Amino acid sequence: MAEEALTIVSGTVEDNVSDRQVEFVGELDGEEYQFAVQYDMLEALSGDVPEGDAVELFERYSNDILEAALTALGRDMQQSLVVVSENDLD
Repeated sequence: MAEEALTIVSGTVEDNVSDRQVEFVGELDGEEYQFAVQYDMLEALSGDVPEGDAVELFERYSNDILEAALTALGRDMQQSLVVVSENDLD
């Protein structure tokens, strides 16, 4: 059986500064899901607090973020917004 691969839908990555998260739409097996990656996770991955460069950090660590997002999605595939935090990192 092939491993499930979560991909980012092109053009959907946005920095939501007021909520301190980067949001994106991910696709898995033809289904789309809305994700929010908390700034704390970006800081945990990079060692730097996001200050105007959250999308850049997101893109730099996208492989790790997608793995964590798949873990977060696995908890409840029916949620309207999947929040990905540093707790989802392996």
